[in-house]
Amino acid sequence: MRTLIISDLHLGSASGADVLRSERLRAPLLAALADVDRLVLLGDVLELRQGPPRDAMAAARPFFEDLGDALGGRELVITAGNHDHALIEPWLVGRGEEQVPAPLAPEQLLEPAEVSPALARIAGWASPARVRVAYPGLWVRPDVYATHGHYLDCHLTMPTLERLSVGVMSRLLGRPAQAFDSVDDYEAVSTPVFAWRDAVARDGRTGAALNGVGMVGAWRALGGSMGGGSVGGSGNRLSHSHRARVSSAVRGLRTRALVAAFPLAVAAVNRAGIGPVRTDVSAGELRRAGLNAMAEVAMRLGLGDAHVVFGHTHRAGALPGEHGPEWRAGRLINAGCWTYSPAFLTPTLGESPYWPGGCVLVGDSGPPVLERLLQDRTHAELDHLEHTL
Repeated sequence: MRTLIISDLHLGSASGADVLRSERLRAPLLAALADVDRLVLLGDVLELRQGPPRDAMAAARPFFEDLGDALGGRELVITAGNHDHALIEPWLVGRGEEQVPAPLAPEQLLEPAEVSPALARIAGWASPARVRVAYPGLWVRPDVYATHGHYLDCHLTMPTLERLSVGVMSRLLGRPAQAFDSVDDYEAVSTPVFAWRDAVARDGRTGAALNGVGMVGAWRALGGSMGGGSVGGSGNRLSHSHRARVSSAVRGLRTRALVAAFPLAVAAVNRAGIGPVRTDVSAGELRRAGLNAMAEVAMRLGLGDAHVVFGHTHRAGALPGEHGPEWRAGRLINAGCWTYSPAFLTPTLGESPYWPGGCVLVGDSGPPVLERLLQDRTHAELDHLEHTL
């Protein structure tokens, strides 16, 4: 069985960054389905943190209808991430009401109707494709496991909003990440965080307020530019306007105060038992920290020597020329994303590892293969202002 995996679609994003909302930008993906037996949507399929679910569902419907037409009777597997955890929440609530619920395994295969009304509706839109739900991941092959990757936040050493949130919950519950050895451990500290954010967004348009977007600007000011030009050996070829903004910010009083306060804040977080997190917020450290954290999750879930396909960080890899030890000799592979975020990109087309259009092809044998379907698209084509919204 040939399986194509894509992650982080964020359909319904308030900014319009979700490129698959555009009919012409989803054409390459639909064409790629001709040669596969199954498509896996690996979490953060919908953007449910930026407004009411009905908005994201309405934006996503044309995509799923086109997907159903392209797949025909073939299989579509959907899993949930942190931005669309509400899709799986009703099933988790029902499981919690059982007298003695069975421990969660790395793979639960479920029918959409038994999980949530939203997934049942999506399955109807995607007909005649055969839709199944996998959570928190899917054994694509006996030696290939695919999961969204949001559990890695429990071990991340970067002070992201998500990392700090699950760190606080871990501290409150007395469940240190260093002792995790099951899916239930990860769900115990992450589900309450996700549920709160989903509840806030359910009846109001919050935009990016719940996603820690302000941290990107702060990290730039601290010298940890998120642009893909500083990652993966591509150099540091940031746009002139971006350099000017960074230089201006560094000269500002507020930035100087931030630079002075940041190490103190990190130290306070660690003293409070919410970390450990570090002060290095460079793009290279972001890559290393994410991969190390995902490797930690794989070890604690007992995945053995399996290839692990994940998303969540939006950074596709390993790209050509990336053979560092953090990739675990090719055992870790990131499917990238389908969102257009200029702050993470370089001017050169397709150069950045954050360029949208990543997918992973898993055949009958051999390692998973990363492919990139929108390499030839220009910034103007990908910009959300060009979308038909």
